[in-house]
Amino acid sequence: MRARELAVEYETVGIDDDAMAAARLMAEQSLPALLVLDERGAPRAILPASQMIKTVVPAYVIDDPTLAAVVDERHADRLCQALKGRTVHDCLSESVPAPPVAEPDATALEVAALMAQVRSPLVAVAEEQRDGTRLLGVITAAHLLEQLLIAAS
Repeated sequence: MRARELAVEYETVGIDDDAMAAARLMAEQSLPALLVLDERGAPRAILPASQMIKTVVPAYVIDDPTLAAVVDERHADRLCQALKGRTVHDCLSESVPAPPVAEPDATALEVAALMAQVRSPLVAVAEEQRDGTRLLGVITAAHLLEQLLIAAS
């Protein structure tokens, strides 16, 4: 199997898109991460759901998790208000690495190795063209495992 055969349509967001809308998309579709595209539509970053959660948790609670016990439920229930007025870019960690991108002709093993090496729940499949990068789709870890299990049967 080649990456182009494994790639499926997947939700993407733009770097300047609304963070609240991106969080809703993740939650409504139970996505482990979103693929973030730059202004030209090329893969720019992976925004894991865990990073989105980190964005809404106050820094003082991250620094000292015991403080979470003193925050009342009324305030805890409104954590996502921290996303209002913010962009997807604001939710990315400062040292966000480039997303893993596989060539369309990469084998399933090459995709698996890339995914394992960078510990990413998804890999973008894209091809370079004269006018920029064209996204063909995404391979999620779950879909790759499913296809490898089918092949092993």
